[in-house]
Amino acid sequence: MVLPEELCDRLSALAETESRTLSNMAKVLIQQGVERLERLQAEDEPAVGTDRFRQVLEQQQRDGPQRLRGAPRRLRLHRPAG
Repeated sequence: MVLPEELCDRLSALAETESRTLSNMAKVLIQQGVERLERLQAEDEPAVGTDRFRQVLEQQQRDGPQRLRGAPRRLRLHRPAG
């Protein structure tokens, strides 16, 4: 991987302070960055689902009420004895 000289110097300084090799420090920082981005994306996914749910409800509202299919069923309510 090719890095700008200034970034490579900063990475070397970080590696030295943590007693790591340059390549190990780069690996650790890349892993942390990837994990952070994955967490952020996972947090955004529920919003996408919520937006889709809202769109479906709004579409149903625009289309108006739908009639139920089949004959209506009679419900018999039972009063408790006593």
